[in-house]
Amino acid sequence: GKEIIKIFSQNGANVFACVRSIDENFKNFCKELEKNNKNKVTPIELDLEDENKVKDAANSIDAEIDVLVNNAATIQTSLYQMSTQKDLKKIFAINVFSQILFTQYILKKMIKNKNGGSIVFVSSTSAIDGNLGRAAYASTKASLITQAKVLSRELGPKNIRVNSIAPGLTDTEMLKNNSPADLIDKMSKNISLGRIAKPEEIAKVILFLSSDLSSYVTGQVIRVDGGMQ
Repeated sequence: GKEIIKIFSQNGANVFACVRSIDENFKNFCKELEKNNKNKVTPIELDLEDENKVKDAANSIDAEIDVLVNNAATIQTSLYQMSTQKDLKKIFAINVFSQILFTQYILKKMIKNKNGGSIVFVSSTSAIDGNLGRAAYASTKASLITQAKVLSRELGPKNIRVNSIAPGLTDTEMLKNNSPADLIDKMSKNISLGRIAKPEEIAKVILFLSSDLSSYVTGQVIRVDGGMQ
């Protein structure tokens, strides 16, 4: 998430930077980007487990919006028959339902502005490959791909493009906290480039889909996986 904020700021965008809880470190991160890049980076508190806070976050954004990146996610790993209803409801609430709600609120602003725009959903190769133990996570990420395709058709006449990306293994805290180091090393050997992605490499593809460089690209899902086999 930070790399997305950083690369958009470096390329001249004013950014509303959503985070679950704003602390001093995040405030300083945003201020440093503003200082270095001479544009606005506004922290927005967005807790996807609370519908009221989702609404409050959307309503706090009072500027014209050209781009929306849906990047938030939580992960849950268990065998299919060991997945509890409680865990399933939580992961769908964060990864799907709250992102739908937030997107609906932001879309009202984008449509009202009549400037067109771009929406990018961050899915996962898990949504396509169906990794072992990731039935819940993969299902939520597959839902985002479908949403992007449907929205691209609905919003095309309004010149709003909608795409999704499917990152592979990426060097994030989520990956490290949910996958043993030896497993990551083993899986890296089955990637054509022989390594996992740097976060900024994922962010660059999101930037591409958000810019005029992809002005004729909509309804697509782009794998960013280094050649996973």
